[in-house]
Amino acid sequence: MDAVIISIGTELTTGQQIDTNSAWLAAELTELGADVVGFQTVGDEAGRIGVAVRRALDAADLVVLTGGLGPTPDDLTREGLAQAIGVPLEESPEALRQIRSFFERVQRPMPGSNVAQAMLPRGCELLSNPRGTAPGIHYCRDETHLYALPGVPTEMKVMFSQSIAPLLMALPGDQHPREIRLRCFGLSEARVGELLADLMGRDRNPLIGITASDAVLTIRVFGRGRDATETDELIRADACEIRNRLGEAIFGEGDDTLEGVVAAVLTTRGETIATAESCTGGLLAKRLTDMPGSSAYFIQGCITYSNWAKKQLLGVPEELLVKHGAVSEQVAEAMAFGCRTKAGSDFALSVTGIAGPGGGQPPDKPVGLVWCGMAHAGGVQAKRALLGEHLDRAEIRDRACKTVLNLLRLHLPRGKPG
Repeated sequence: MDAVIISIGTELTTGQQIDTNSAWLAAELTELGADVVGFQTVGDEAGRIGVAVRRALDAADLVVLTGGLGPTPDDLTREGLAQAIGVPLEESPEALRQIRSFFERVQRPMPGSNVAQAMLPRGCELLSNPRGTAPGIHYCRDETHLYALPGVPTEMKVMFSQSIAPLLMALPGDQHPREIRLRCFGLSEARVGELLADLMGRDRNPLIGITASDAVLTIRVFGRGRDATETDELIRADACEIRNRLGEAIFGEGDDTLEGVVAAVLTTRGETIATAESCTGGLLAKRLTDMPGSSAYFIQGCITYSNWAKKQLLGVPEELLVKHGAVSEQVAEAMAFGCRTKAGSDFALSVTGIAGPGGGQPPDKPVGLVWCGMAHAGGVQAKRALLGEHLDRAEIRDRACKTVLNLLRLHLPRGKPG
């Protein structure tokens, strides 16, 4: 089944907002066996929406629209769809009832403008929206299906799972696609490409692809087989080979994050952690406490931005700061040691660096230099990371957090202690 995705919204075509819906839809459709053959982004103009829909209906077996179903005058997906299929809009009593019911549940009066969301092109089917006010729309022409979903991601995802996924899962076919995504940190994209070069031929099954995002690499293993068992065997064999080649650089699968992996191990082992941060300003503590159940392992976090704070709160000796400077191996180790001592935790992590854009002292201490420290029962260690002057402040802070989390991940044994 060929599929086309159309994202609607002038905020997308003008770059004011990033289109994340299309990426999510493409991944879901591919997982369910559809072949996504095209994307299009269209502004809030009924005529252009209509043209895009007509072209997509001619090119694909499945068309998924997202966005433009709200109550404001610039939400014109309904009008564009009606133009494309040559029918008028009509008020759906059931759609209006569902919209009124939503406002009753949240105990708010319904604005008159929301009535516009009950207008559907004649002959189209209503799709219920359990998370918001915008009903979806289903249109079928011969064997081609079109689904119009809201642009709000939480609403769109629920409605996709309820309305589109069952359709695709029920289709007969002799190919059963599946994908494994391996997550990697600590190697460059070029180096991973070299290590996996012989597995990345475009005529292979499975197909291997690499994407990079904020220093984390995702290695996609996508295969098709005659049945689910054959597909699983194909992709698992390649995933195993990739793990063997990349070793400890692989930290997880799917949507795993470094903080999530660390949190899971600490929880399993019943161990605790504290943090001492300078250039990251609390970002490391935030990520560790973003995880549900973080109270089981996170003790405390210290933001010791100034030298005075490093001395007063962590006990970093004055002579280390004078001799080596705040951004140094010695101070990173002292910060981690002092943090673990004060908190009484099993582990402590520290970060000190130059996040920029100013403050660098090249060549020894350029912008992007970060020292990460780790203290544990066996001692203290530090890691130097030269993240690069080309990165902005947010990127340096982000990668500093990942670097120190990875330092701990590589140290932690798996399983319960004892």
